[in-house]
Parts: sequence; C-alpha cells; structure tokens
Amino acid sequence: MGGEQREMKGEGRVEEDEMKLSVTYQGGTRYDILSARHRIVTDQPVEDGGADTGMSPVELFVGSVASCVGYFVGQFCARHDISREGLKVEAEWTMAESPHRVGQIQLAIRLPHRITPELRERLLKVAHGCTVHQSIVVPAGIAIDLNPHGHPATASDLTEDKS
Repeated sequence: MGGEQREMKGEGRVEEDEMKLSVTYQGGTRYDILSARHRIVTDQPVEDGGADTGMSPVELFVGSVASCVGYFVGQFCARHDISREGLKVEAEWTMAESPHRVGQIQLAIRLPHRITPELRERLLKVAHGCTVHQSIVVPAGIAIDLNPHGHPATASDLTEDKS
C-alpha cells in the first residue's frame, strides 16, 4: 500500500519513511495503536471481557487485507477510467486451531460496473498483489523481543522470589 518510500518535492530524492508504530495499554482489554499521524483503538467484544470500544485485533487484521485490496483495486479502476463509486470489499473469515489463528479469509470485491473479461482478470491479479496480501502469502519475518532497549530480564529475574 505504498508509503515505503516517498519522493521529496522539488528535489527528486527518495526518503525512507519511518515505519514505526507503538501499542499502548489503555485498561481492560483496550490497546491503542499509535503511528506518527494516526490512532486506532483495539478492544475485545463484551462477550470476551472487553468493552468493545474498537475493532478486535483480528478484525483489524482482516480489515487491513480488505482495505489494501480495495486500495489496489481502486487504483486500477482509476488507471482504466472505471468509476470507483460503489466499490466495496466485503470480508468473511474463519478461525483455525493448533495454533489459534485466522484460518481462511474470503474477500468479495463489489464493483457495480460491468467490465470486460480481460479487465476482470487483470483486476483480480492486481488485487492479489496488494502489499498486505503479499505479506501473508510470502510471510514477513517477525521478531519479538522483551525490553529490547532496557535491561533484559534474565532467567534468575524471572524465578527469583520478590517477596
């Protein structure tokens, strides 16, 4: 979905965007995702002990795939003079176990305009090329560290009796 690089106006240079965000505990089961310019609230549904003040992380994950596909399809439509009015991407998903995860995502692109079979095939190819979809199909490496900039916990810190 773009954003990895941007051209500096008037200078022709490319600058790497800072690709960072943070997640902050807000109480209960709510966590806020903060980037340089945006805030997204995540929470759990009431039936799972949350206050339902925002999308669950799983809804946000599936929504990220669907919105990325929508963006790519919208850009394709713009390039081919196809109106984006009424463009919609609907998502359904199922969960899987061992480990617990999203097992299947089904996306339905709703484009209320007729297009030729050739454009349909090309549009679907573009949809499959969206950055978030590709980051799942070709898995991104994910490193998880505890206190990476602080004093790392040692095994003795975790087992010591603190009373």
